[in-house]
This record gives sequence, C-alpha cells and structure tokens, in this order.
Amino acid sequence: MSDRKRSTALALASALAAGPAVLLAAPAAQAAVVDVAYDCKTPIGDKSAVSPIDIKAVKDGDAYKLTMSFQKGVSSSPIELGKGAMSPSAVILVGGAEKVSVPVSGPPNPEAAPADTPIKITDLSGTYTPKKSGKVTFTAGVLTIKAMGTTTTCTPGNSPGPSLELDVTAAGGAGTQSGGATQDGAGGDTLPQTGPADSALALGTLGGTVLLSGVAGVLWLTRRGQRARS
Repeated sequence: MSDRKRSTALALASALAAGPAVLLAAPAAQAAVVDVAYDCKTPIGDKSAVSPIDIKAVKDGDAYKLTMSFQKGVSSSPIELGKGAMSPSAVILVGGAEKVSVPVSGPPNPEAAPADTPIKITDLSGTYTPKKSGKVTFTAGVLTIKAMGTTTTCTPGNSPGPSLELDVTAAGGAGTQSGGATQDGAGGDTLPQTGPADSALALGTLGGTVLLSGVAGVLWLTRRGQRARS
C-alpha cells in the first residue's frame, strides 16, 4: 500500500473511532412540563389557577427562538370574549450563566371564549440572544392578559422550577462561565430543541463535525507525506 493510501486509511479510521466518544459527550437539553400556580389580579377581583407550562428553544443563528406553551387556561371572563378580543404576553426568566428576562407574546384568541370559562392562552414566542456562554435555565414569569380595555396580571406564586435547561454559546464564544458546559465553534451548530428526537439531532450534528475533522486530517497527512517524499 502506498504512503498516501495508508495515510488516508489511518485518518479515516481515527475519525470514525473517535466518533462514538464525542457523541456520548454531546450536551443535551433538559426539558420538563412544570405546573405554575398563577395568582391573577383581574378587573373582577383576585383569581388563581394552575397551568402546566412547557418552554422550547430552537437555535437560530446566534439567538434562540423560545416558545412558551400553556396546557390549561389561567383566567376567565364574566362575559364572552369575541374572536381576537384577548392578547397575551409574558416574560421568561433566564438564570444560570446570565440572568435576564425575555419578553414573549402571542396572537389574540383565534376563537370566541365563552363566559366563565378558562381562556386558552395561545403559544407565546420571543427571542433570546445569550451574551454569556454556559448552562442556562428558562422559567415561566409574569403573564399579562389584555382584553376589552382591561389588563389582568398573573404572577407565579409557587416559585416554579425551570421548564428548560440547556447549554448556550454567546456570539463569538465570549463570556464563558467557569464550571458551565460550553460549546466551541462546532457545538454552536448543535440544535438545542427539546423533545424525543432532540438528542439524536444534536448527536447527528456532532457526528458530522467528527467526520469533517477526519477529512482535514486526511489532507494534512497526505500533504505531509508528499513533502516527505519531495
């Protein structure tokens, strides 16, 4: 076997052998549906209700698109609310590597809401751009509902835990926190989505990085062999 073919075979074998070890170390997002007990200040008095909250994040360039979903309504109206009469918004509290509040909002109610019936909150979305790299958490914050000229403010009263935890990378990898899991340039492409297939997506991305590194090794070894023969 020629030196060039031997170098190519060795480089590819090393890349494939390293693949499983790297894949096992891939950071995965941790998500949980958390019950949030809201204490609401409404135009007709104080109300309270519990809703399971789910928060998802999808990498989008240097930012993360957040989606906050309510599985139950947390407020009601003494009169019917017509289609589009209610507009929801909230904040998601980011903790860990940095502490910030991310505003999220959603479309008005797509259907009329009957009187004295829990109002279904549409999915709320917003964008989080990390300024520090490391592990962060996302927790439901204050919910605001505006309807027919009134404002209802609902505050979590049970100190809920995070609905999502993941490793993030700031633009350029700046502001790395000691002790927090960080990602290099390759890890920045990892999809931090939540759900059953998320880990597979993240592993697939890292797997591709391993193979690309192998190709770079092939080129380096091949060129080295050529210089040695010359």
